[in-house]
Amino acid sequence: MHRGLFAVLGLVLAPRPIVGQAPAAPYRVTWGDAASVATAGVLYVLPGALGLPHGAPSCAPCDPATLPGVDRWALRPVSATGDVASDVVLAGVAGFTAFASLQDLPAQQWHGNFAVLASAASWTAASTEWLKVLVRRKRPVLYTSDAITAATDPENQQSLPSLHASLAFAAATSYLVIARRQHLPHRRRNTILLYAGAVGVAALRVAGGKHFPTDVLAGAALGSGIGWLVPTIHPTQP
Repeated sequence: MHRGLFAVLGLVLAPRPIVGQAPAAPYRVTWGDAASVATAGVLYVLPGALGLPHGAPSCAPCDPATLPGVDRWALRPVSATGDVASDVVLAGVAGFTAFASLQDLPAQQWHGNFAVLASAASWTAASTEWLKVLVRRKRPVLYTSDAITAATDPENQQSLPSLHASLAFAAATSYLVIARRQHLPHRRRNTILLYAGAVGVAALRVAGGKHFPTDVLAGAALGSGIGWLVPTIHPTQP
């Protein structure tokens, strides 16, 4: 089933050659890129520095009957190592994105692609963190018998969207846009692998009991949107 899903995803999202069209000009790198990444970095750490969100959760334990049906089955983790495994797979997705986007490129093109990837990742992280604070959705643990202990941790009120999922899908989508614009080698294969990894990250977050299915879906949508927008609007060399 998963192999079929990845195959369909690859056929829909994998880049296709554009007949008669030359690769786009390399991205332009300016001090504005550094300022943008630094600003996003500050915004990302700010909620944690301010201890947001303030206050205890409205319930602990909470009533599972208040959840959408698709989320109720996620209340019991099915993988004791899902949390750690999601970290490992996310690191793999990020590393492979950088490798596939930068390998064997001229310095000017390498620098531009790196700036785009850094900007997409930093703004995805910042946007995700602030949405977590604003939405203030409770994690699955607050619907279990461990809720009273878990209620003391502010992070357990930051379930939606999933940061792991948003970063993984932002990386995969950024690569997709860059690879299509610049006609990078092996772009079809790499796109399939990256989206397969992103789906794996999202599934592991749910399996490890860290997020509900709707949390990772929201993260995937957010990350995909920013991952498409940043390399699409980033200025190129004249």
